[in-house]
Amino acid sequence: MYSPFLPVSVTQAGGGVGYNNNKSWRRRTCWRKWKQLSRLQRSIIFFLCVLLAVCAVVSYSSLGEHWKTLTSQSEDQYEEQGGPGDNPAHKAVLPVPRRGEDTDQKLPKPPLKKQRRPNKRGPPNLQPPPTKVQNMEDNEQRPDQAENPPPVISWRGAVIEPVQASESVMNKVPEPSAVPPGEVPDEKEPVPVNERQKAVIEAFHHAWKGYTEYAWGHDELKPISKSYNEWFGLGLTLVDALDTMLIMGLKEEFERAREWVSKQLTFSKNVDVNLFESTIRILGGLLSTYHLTKDNLFLEKAKDIGTRLLPAFNTPSKVPYSDVNIGRGTAHPPRWTSDSTVAEVTSVQLEFRELSRLTGDDRFQKAVDQVTQHVHNLPGKRDGLVPMFINTNSGQFTHLGVFTLGARADSYYEYLLKQWIQSGKKENVFLEDYIQAIEGVKKNLLQKSHPNRLTFVGELSHGHFSPKMPADRHHLLRPERPWKASSTCIGSPETLIPGLGREILQSFNKYTRVPTGGFSSINNVQSTSNPEPRDKNGEFLPGRDP
Repeated sequence: MYSPFLPVSVTQAGGGVGYNNNKSWRRRTCWRKWKQLSRLQRSIIFFLCVLLAVCAVVSYSSLGEHWKTLTSQSEDQYEEQGGPGDNPAHKAVLPVPRRGEDTDQKLPKPPLKKQRRPNKRGPPNLQPPPTKVQNMEDNEQRPDQAENPPPVISWRGAVIEPVQASESVMNKVPEPSAVPPGEVPDEKEPVPVNERQKAVIEAFHHAWKGYTEYAWGHDELKPISKSYNEWFGLGLTLVDALDTMLIMGLKEEFERAREWVSKQLTFSKNVDVNLFESTIRILGGLLSTYHLTKDNLFLEKAKDIGTRLLPAFNTPSKVPYSDVNIGRGTAHPPRWTSDSTVAEVTSVQLEFRELSRLTGDDRFQKAVDQVTQHVHNLPGKRDGLVPMFINTNSGQFTHLGVFTLGARADSYYEYLLKQWIQSGKKENVFLEDYIQAIEGVKKNLLQKSHPNRLTFVGELSHGHFSPKMPADRHHLLRPERPWKASSTCIGSPETLIPGLGREILQSFNKYTRVPTGGFSSINNVQSTSNPEPRDKNGEFLPGRDP
């Protein structure tokens, strides 16, 4: 068949490859390639680009700081060497230092705070910078400190990290007092007091007036009969009020009381004292006063009474007796039983541990550690709650089945939390026991009233809940309720019970105040006309003024 078209064959000059119509050989632009990528691919590429940019910025800033440091060091070296060739023109900038002058300040140096700044958070260092001599002394002492770092002993014998608030000074002789005897350190200006504080100070003055006039140097004031009551013959009210006077800024009253402690307070008496009461009032009062004054008189007195109380721990079970004769060094349980209350044997730990920390004598610490460990491992608890009594011979709980937050068990729970805080929050066994006990309170002792649904705490007696609202009408001027009321209002004045502490103090002044000085506990809080005063001031006022 005839075709009008002629076949033509075209070849590339030079014998190259012929024409290729494949699209893969066509030239593509970058934009076309970008558009042909999927959305996921484009997102990944964009993310990588951003990441590279961030890394570049960080690297640049680091290199800049490093370069600035090298430049500063080079300039320092350059200035110290006097420049190339020791050009005299550089020396004429500042006068030549004379012989004997400090050459460290001949040239201004760039600040090195950025190099020395610690990489940690915390409050700024408020101590003055050390001098050159101090730095040299520190450098000489560092090898010894690195080889033999000061041991920090926990109250259970474990090595713990020291904290600023309670750094250990075990095995260390106390430094001599920096405060002359009889003087109170006055480092800061007194803070102005408000009207409520003035009312509390006035109440203290009134109670102290009655004590100084009618019971000076004795244990308790009897405000109505204008006489005194002797419990141990150790000036309980006076010793217990020492730190209160310091906190209130009553220097004259404190100096007179200090003179009595120095000249007349002696513990070499043939008298039985209660271990718990003597610890929290006498030993605790002396230790807290030492902390406020750094006067070794109070630390020496504290060690004296602490040593005389140690025989109470010489029992078969290491659970201490309740009474000890501080003159003869003998101890015994109460005359009517061989039991001690759990609150008493577990509420002397704070003072004895602190005494060991301050004196370096670990006898006090070991004595209370044994009690704490024994009670911790003792069976007979209920969800962390402890019974009220413990036998000093067998070391076992007695009167099982009764659990309460009231007397004879209350301060056991209080001291668990305080010991954990005292240890620098390191010994978590105290916190664990405390949390377990609180859960036990919620489970066994917490109830709600009907129909108002008010929450209250009762007692558990042999599996039966008791609301425990006794009809006692007396008031012993104890400080616990004012403490709770004031601590509730510390964080914010807009609390549930604002001003309750002030109302309690006003009631004290109205119903318990004695005109000649002091306050009297009463028998009947239900009568406003005749509250029936008991002629007993107690050592709580003014010792622990609300």
